[in-house]
Amino acid sequence: MSHDQASYLELLARGAAAEAYDRPLLLARASGAGPDELAALDQAKQLALRVRAELEGRRRREAELSALFETAHDLAGLRDLDAVLRAIVQRARSLLGTEVAYLSLNDPSAGDTYMRVTEGSVSARFQQLRLGMGEGLGGLVAQTARPYVTDSYFDDARFEHTRTIDTAVSDEGLVAILGVPLMLGSQVIGVLFAADRRARVFEREQVALLASFAAHAAVAIDTANLLAETRSALAELERANEIIRDHSGVIERASEVHDRLTEVVLRGGGVHDVAAALSEVLDGTVEFTDDDLEAAGADGRAIRHGDDWVAAVSAGGELLGALVLRGHRDLDPVDRRTLERAAMVTSLLLLARRSAHEAEQRVRGELLDDLLDAADRDPRLLRERAARLHADLDVPHVVLAARIDAAGADGSGRDTGGRGSDAAATGERETADRQRLWSAASHLAATRSGLAAARDGGAVLLLPLGPRDSASDLACQTARQLGGTLRELVTVGASSPVAAPAGDPGPIAGAYEQARRCLDALRLLGRSGQGAAAQDLGFLGLLLADPGDIEGFVRRTMGEVVEYDRKRGTDLVRTLDAYFASGMSPARTKDDLHVHVNTVAQRLERIGRLLGPDWQSPGRALEIQLALRLHAMSVPVAR
Repeated sequence: MSHDQASYLELLARGAAAEAYDRPLLLARASGAGPDELAALDQAKQLALRVRAELEGRRRREAELSALFETAHDLAGLRDLDAVLRAIVQRARSLLGTEVAYLSLNDPSAGDTYMRVTEGSVSARFQQLRLGMGEGLGGLVAQTARPYVTDSYFDDARFEHTRTIDTAVSDEGLVAILGVPLMLGSQVIGVLFAADRRARVFEREQVALLASFAAHAAVAIDTANLLAETRSALAELERANEIIRDHSGVIERASEVHDRLTEVVLRGGGVHDVAAALSEVLDGTVEFTDDDLEAAGADGRAIRHGDDWVAAVSAGGELLGALVLRGHRDLDPVDRRTLERAAMVTSLLLLARRSAHEAEQRVRGELLDDLLDAADRDPRLLRERAARLHADLDVPHVVLAARIDAAGADGSGRDTGGRGSDAAATGERETADRQRLWSAASHLAATRSGLAAARDGGAVLLLPLGPRDSASDLACQTARQLGGTLRELVTVGASSPVAAPAGDPGPIAGAYEQARRCLDALRLLGRSGQGAAAQDLGFLGLLLADPGDIEGFVRRTMGEVVEYDRKRGTDLVRTLDAYFASGMSPARTKDDLHVHVNTVAQRLERIGRLLGPDWQSPGRALEIQLALRLHAMSVPVAR
């Protein structure tokens, strides 16, 4: 090896520039070297340049591999997706030495691609760019899943140019662009770009380098997404655990309530025992009530009523009562459900107790049927049967006829609805209503030491008359209580009091007919849902009552006037009769009575004080005239 050839080894050793390799050959020519020596020296030069290029390529690949390794290591340490994407773009720009690098991601829900991260960009329009699938260079990369490079973007016709994309690229001033796909398996999730604002040729090694980097970047993106999903799943799991813990507390609380209520049922407790146990569990005052149930919801839900919470106790559409939690304006869902569950247990207890009483109620009904249908029954046997039912038939009683007035019924109670299947459904509903009415009437009668039976499409009750009660009072109370229990309009007609049903059961049948006539009159008068006795209907009540009550009608209508004449020897009754006979003219009245007109005026003033200021109204005047006629027929007014 000549000295000149050895100089190439020295150039390789010190990494000289490519231009320095021409110097040994130029020096040999200048020194007059021969052709063979110059040819050998030129061959040595070419060989040295090839070795130099190979060494530089290896150093470059080593640097690229080192950069890829460092980038993969850095990406693996990142946990935030935004940080991962920024690092990807920064590394791509640094590795390829470009002016701009950017990354777009696909949006499957919107069906397009959007600019996610940019590095080196100065155009806001470019940074906010969205493009449809298949548009621009990025669309071609995403569509073919292959890298694409253009030395001059605006002169390249291989991809679809759009005004939106071209305007954004022009604003950014980009010329040479390289795009490689970001892929997870066979799916393209985005495109990684490197670009310059001048014409540039991207070598195959640079394309391969950016593609390798994109593969690492796609994995890093997937890892970040999986980590985000894992964090979200952990958060959901934590929330689920909190819900489970809350539900566990609810289950424990419900188990405690269940145990307490079960204990009450097993030891034969009643509704008030349920209320007492619930008061302890809910740390408040719980009461059972069967009065004033308008606040109770019909769907079994506990609802707030003022400062209280009310849960209806019902079964089969029948409202049996309500549980009321006093003084708890706010109630959490668990305690609300506890109150509703206790209401359900209470309804079951009441139904069980009702079932136990149904046999007794049937016996009570049979006794009342015998009183109505068999007037010749032995009074002693009737007393014995009544005593076993805790009923005293030796005190005055009132017979009451009750019937449900359903919506859509006419005055006679017959449904005026459709035909065929509608008529069948109406019949079933009426049967169910009669059963419900009998059950409610039996329960009411039992609580008042009375009797009840189903009869003539309704119910009949025989209730004792208290010392301060009247037949009208019983009728009104019974209509209100039955209507509140059934949540329906229940009309009740009452008879006049029957002295002692056990001693003489004969009048019971007549009293029932009187009560039925009163019931029919109430419905015809449009007073459905009310209760009244015959005496409440004036002279119409006289027509409904039995003939023995004429004396009562006269007494109620004008008894005070008759009694005044009897005690003082006055002539007010005769004055009344003359006054109505003369067409209510004081002048003609004084002629008929042969007295001064002032005397007539004084007597009429006295009558007004006795009968009330409305005694001359058309309705009152008609009743008074009827009473005058009956009195004139010598019907005794007082015994």
